[in-house]
Amino acid sequence: METTRIAIAALALSATGLVYVAQREGYSEKAYPDPVHGTKVPTAGFGTTGPDIKMGTALPPVRALVRLRADASEKEIALKRCMGDVVLYQREWDAFVGLGYNTGTAPVCFNNARTGPSTIVHRLRAGDHKGACEAILLYDRAGPVNKPQDRCSHPDNRTCRGVWADRQHLRSMCLGEATP
Repeated sequence: METTRIAIAALALSATGLVYVAQREGYSEKAYPDPVHGTKVPTAGFGTTGPDIKMGTALPPVRALVRLRADASEKEIALKRCMGDVVLYQREWDAFVGLGYNTGTAPVCFNNARTGPSTIVHRLRAGDHKGACEAILLYDRAGPVNKPQDRCSHPDNRTCRGVWADRQHLRSMCLGEATP
């Protein structure tokens, strides 16, 4: 069991964290429409998006893995910038990077109005690591929420149960618990 936390500046996504992201995202050589945003956000490889990914783009396995690592590095830079001088266990860092890879880093860094830090960042800066890990469960949607059933955590939701399972897994990873 980990006994000391490490300054965020010295952390990098571990191989375990990278493999988790790759498994969660799955692999597709050909670009496909994003499940929430459709063809506006073509996705290929291991969840890669961006201006160079268009419908029909192909990312062979090796290129997709290289791109996964580069995309994860970009997420790490953004998270380090917004989290500041916090100290984390490797498992906590892996969980927050995994969340940022899936949601984008802006929601992990900032509140909805983008006027202040997110709950995760606020709790980390206050030294509430357990609370920051618990806050992963707040990311329980995939698209707009117009009614309670739109939340992935709602028992009647049938469209994004995988998102909710992922958030539970990331929370457990962050806390160092057995994963559900």
